[in-house]
Amino acid sequence: MSDGRESAKRPNSAPREALSVRFPVLRAGAAMRVARQRVASRLDVYHWLLVMPWSAFFALLAAAYGLFNVVFGLLYLLQDGSVANAKPHSFADSFFFSVQTMATIGYGDMHPATLYANILVTIEVLLGMTGLALATGLIFARFSRPTARVMFSDVAVVNRYDGVPTLMFRAANQRRNRILEASANVMLVRNELTAEGQVMRRFYDLAVIRRHNPTFVLTWTVMHAIDETSPLLGADDASLRAQEAEIIASISGLDESFAQTIYARKSYRAQDIRWGWRLADIIGRTPEGRLTVDYARFHDADEEPRS
Repeated sequence: MSDGRESAKRPNSAPREALSVRFPVLRAGAAMRVARQRVASRLDVYHWLLVMPWSAFFALLAAAYGLFNVVFGLLYLLQDGSVANAKPHSFADSFFFSVQTMATIGYGDMHPATLYANILVTIEVLLGMTGLALATGLIFARFSRPTARVMFSDVAVVNRYDGVPTLMFRAANQRRNRILEASANVMLVRNELTAEGQVMRRFYDLAVIRRHNPTFVLTWTVMHAIDETSPLLGADDASLRAQEAEIIASISGLDESFAQTIYARKSYRAQDIRWGWRLADIIGRTPEGRLTVDYARFHDADEEPRS
């Protein structure tokens, strides 16, 4: 369960035994909430059509188009002679007459010959125009929806920076443009026990050494100093795993190409954080002195040798 509040100061660490006893109840409740949310999300057809893959979207359009013409093709067959110049009891002729009617092609070989057929043509043209307008709007909305191509490093590391233990991870802009007025936000989420022995999912903002970046072009190493004010003070790999902790990072900014705000998010669980490691150096120079970025090592981290 979650109280949805942020604590201003770091509470005392909870005993691992007590946390482990109450976690199954927390997971069961969370699973029920997720299940209810998924059922509700299925009813949001517009959102579903916007976020589904392009291949599935066009497959759905093709299926709807085919089913629409099959239904009207069968309706034209209900009355003999409703379509002039169509072969008697020919579903193929009725189907392709429906295709021509829906697309308002009108080759002239076949045309409605009865009142019943004219009524069907009127209904089909109305529904076809409506469906075409909806499909056009959906395709435009999908193309115009802003998307971020921001890549985060697969792992985060904790090591000393200017003598202070620091949480660090890397982000990169995969497009050849700038993200203007970019800002990074980092949050710690973990389970804690209240004084009453109740498990709460607590949220803590982690102060970033450089939160704003006026022009995010290549890479950005986001850092949080683990000092006396940090909620991570005194934490280690074992304690974060026991508390099912998670570091949630987000970057937002204005895409200069589309003039729209974009967002990107990454989650680091306890197993994704390397304690005592350093991010691999990916900055170099060409013989001409130009800066280069080795993206092949973007996700790499090196373990510090133990003395």
